[in-house]
Amino acid sequence: MTSVTTTPALVRDLAPTGTLRASINLGNPVLAQGTPEAPAGITVDLAREIGARLGVPMELLCFDAARKSYEAMATGRADLCFLAVEPAREAEVAFTAPYVVIEGVYAVPRDSALTSPEEVDAPGVRIGVKAGSAYDLYLTRTLRHAELVRGEEGVDTFAAQGLEAGAGIRQPMTAYAAAHPEVRLLDPRFMQIRQAVGTPVTRSAETVAFLRATIEELKANGFVTASLERAGQDRGLLAGPEGQRDGTE
Repeated sequence: MTSVTTTPALVRDLAPTGTLRASINLGNPVLAQGTPEAPAGITVDLAREIGARLGVPMELLCFDAARKSYEAMATGRADLCFLAVEPAREAEVAFTAPYVVIEGVYAVPRDSALTSPEEVDAPGVRIGVKAGSAYDLYLTRTLRHAELVRGEEGVDTFAAQGLEAGAGIRQPMTAYAAAHPEVRLLDPRFMQIRQAVGTPVTRSAETVAFLRATIEELKANGFVTASLERAGQDRGLLAGPEGQRDGTE
């Protein structure tokens, strides 16, 4: 597969300042690791590859939460974002197909009577979530009975306030449960989180098509898989080709 062609108009549209500005969420350890001064991971690799294809300098704007990364792009401070596809974001963001798919899971006290994700959506159940995260947005629009309690980290809010459940991404939640024997995870997942590249919806159709085709190429040629492995992440997180359903709710 050959690289997607760029044009001067496309470069000006996607990087209007002459520098490609990408917002990076260091709050998701599957997607980005390191520090704001030296970030690493799949989102950093994708941003740099897109910048290289455009032939422009790169600027990585690092944040500790998805909502801050989203706000940077929505307010014109960033040209690219790396976020989960969610209806609440699509009014402002034109997304590619996902490049990885991760899972959202619940943690509960080990002695909890809850045994499945479905049982969590019940009167009297309070769920700790990271404010503005993909799973916060998803649960906000899908829960019917349970109450969301928002904080800086869902599992920390769950623990600090003695809530009935905490929501989060499987990998860090698994590590948390391993370090806290008083907690267990509920399987299976309550959602799949489709992580994609986004740009403002005001960008041209050519620009959005370029990003979508580039991500498909990087999924197909092994770039995404190699980046995941370098970061110590499971290569099985790779999303399928565009148009193929990943079992997403």
